Amino acid sequence: MSTRATWAVQPETSRGRLHPEPESRTRSPWQRDRDRIIHSSAFRKLQYKTQVFVNHEGDFFRTRLTHSIEVAQIARSVARELDLDEDLTEALALAHDLGHPPFGHAGEEALATAMKPFGGFDHNAQSLRVVTLLEGRYAAFDGLNLTWETLEGLAKHNGPLRKPPAYVAEYDARHGLILTSFPSAEAQVAALADDIAYHSHDLDDGWRAALFSPADLARLPVVGAALAEAARASLDVPPPRLRHETIRRVINALIVDLVEETRRRLAALAPADADAIRAARQPVVAFSPEMAQSNLAIKEFLFARMYRHWRVNRMTAKARRLTAALFTLLHSDTTLLPDDWRGRAGEPGTQRAALTVADYIDGMTDRFARDEYIRLTDLAVAG
Repeated sequence: MSTRATWAVQPETSRGRLHPEPESRTRSPWQRDRDRIIHSSAFRKLQYKTQVFVNHEGDFFRTRLTHSIEVAQIARSVARELDLDEDLTEALALAHDLGHPPFGHAGEEALATAMKPFGGFDHNAQSLRVVTLLEGRYAAFDGLNLTWETLEGLAKHNGPLRKPPAYVAEYDARHGLILTSFPSAEAQVAALADDIAYHSHDLDDGWRAALFSPADLARLPVVGAALAEAARASLDVPPPRLRHETIRRVINALIVDLVEETRRRLAALAPADADAIRAARQPVVAFSPEMAQSNLAIKEFLFARMYRHWRVNRMTAKARRLTAALFTLLHSDTTLLPDDWRGRAGEPGTQRAALTVADYIDGMTDRFARDEYIRLTDLAVAG
């Protein structure tokens, strides 16, 4: 069992919760946060929200839920290797996509366009909104009442926020998340574990879907070397195993580089505590410059060959139109909303109505969004 480094976030120095609660006798503050996240309705809904392929396109493709679980596994492994707090890292990894709307980035793009006159839409800000406001599970407060450390990491896991989205700024005014500094090392690990999971499972899913071939991947940095190594180890086994052998080597290469570069940065900084990590001039958790360039090449390949593939384009175009139509219908006539949402929305066409409709749509699964659109537009279907 590893011990926490001095620069890890320490349970005994937690800045607590916005609404004070007695501490648990059996769990650390971040084990408790993780458990609240897992039991939230927003987390369960991730099972039926798109990663790249819409959920009904195949049982084996990743969803937002399986993506979040893979991020958490990678993040926890890295945190253990660096002697960070594994539970805080895991909580952040599991929560990072709670604000994603249905249909993945297509749904987000549609909501961002629709919400532009009303302050915009950002899934990271929405994740904070979900855990601090929209989850209604407790008698004493809205949201999940997570610790300051978890909320700080969720708000700025990608780095300091000089111009925070409206809701993040509003919440910061109440709870002081120090938005202009870096987050903890645990939050930085969760953010880069997200990149590792994205690249590895999108390579896996794109290969499985025949959007590109092993010959295409052979030219990519890191991936090409992993493929060649896997081919030597898979001469007499069924073809699908070549894919699995390749992807696990890609994941390993990314993790090893991340850990080694982070150790170099920690040694140079010699931080005394978690606040020294926050005050640093650059992230302490990072890939080496060479691996960062390789990651960029992988990202550009996936963008061109997967995210903009004509088969994916067809589905995302439909998803954008459907999400935009839902927003227009509900924002222009809030009487179409269910009773509990109608009271929140107020008058049609207003800022308040826009925020309520965005929250309503964001909480939908892919399947519910499709069904709701049919209920609102097809005369043959009962509302």
